[in-house]
Amino acid sequence: MSLSPVRVPTARHALRTGLATVAATAVLGALGGCSAGSAGTASSAPTTPPPSASASASAAHSVVLDEQARGTTVRVTAGTHLLVRLHSTYWSTPAGSNPQVLDAVGGGTTTAGTCPPGRGCGLSSARFTALRPGTAHITARRHSCGEAMPCSPGQERYDVTVTVTR
Repeated sequence: MSLSPVRVPTARHALRTGLATVAATAVLGALGGCSAGSAGTASSAPTTPPPSASASASAAHSVVLDEQARGTTVRVTAGTHLLVRLHSTYWSTPAGSNPQVLDAVGGGTTTAGTCPPGRGCGLSSARFTALRPGTAHITARRHSCGEAMPCSPGQERYDVTVTVTR
């Protein structure tokens, strides 16, 4: 019997709908928050978003990014709030590369969940505000993808390009 991978919405679709992103993040947090899988989703099959996916958001809106946005470009306007939520405590705190473009709001947080030890159950998150036109990257790293389980190539780094327009 062969298993087919579970399909999840692409970052482009989830970010375009806004509310779907919040709902998807809540579902992924509930189902995959304690997962040691590569993307922190309910699926055990790794998911990779299209490398050139993009999304738009208008001023005074919020955009939620998670593992599904890895490798994508997100286009937002100045004033947009971004929340990065990575579903494992093995991730470092997400950090911005250009404080002139993306302002880190407060410090990052790591919230542990309630699951057996060694699964990295919880969230690593950070908030940003898009300040002015330009480009910045939001990155995070992890060295472990489960208890005594090193990450395979491509699972260690989270990188999203954020392009801010007026």
